[in-house]
Amino acid sequence: MQEPDAPTPVQPPPETPAPDLTHTTQQKNNPLHGVTLEMMLRALVTHFGWEGLAKQIPARCFSSDPSMGSSLKFLRKTPWARGKVEGLYLFMRREHARRSR
Repeated sequence: MQEPDAPTPVQPPPETPAPDLTHTTQQKNNPLHGVTLEMMLRALVTHFGWEGLAKQIPARCFSSDPSMGSSLKFLRKTPWARGKVEGLYLFMRREHARRSR
């Protein structure tokens, strides 16, 4: 009589070192790295005002009784509007940098 093959023990994968979260080389080309949505919105409101922002981005949160809180809540839930705010913020930064030269 032959004995059935004994199962081979499973070896755990080797330990991998934890990623270095303080090193930002992965984000060095991302101009939005470290910029919160609130920071972007405050800069845009300072630059354009609520009325000007409503003309740039057609969203009721900017035109009808606008507030920072309600606008942030809307932008966090609405990807298309957040994308427009990010794009306008980047455009504003590029224009400001170009004028500063």
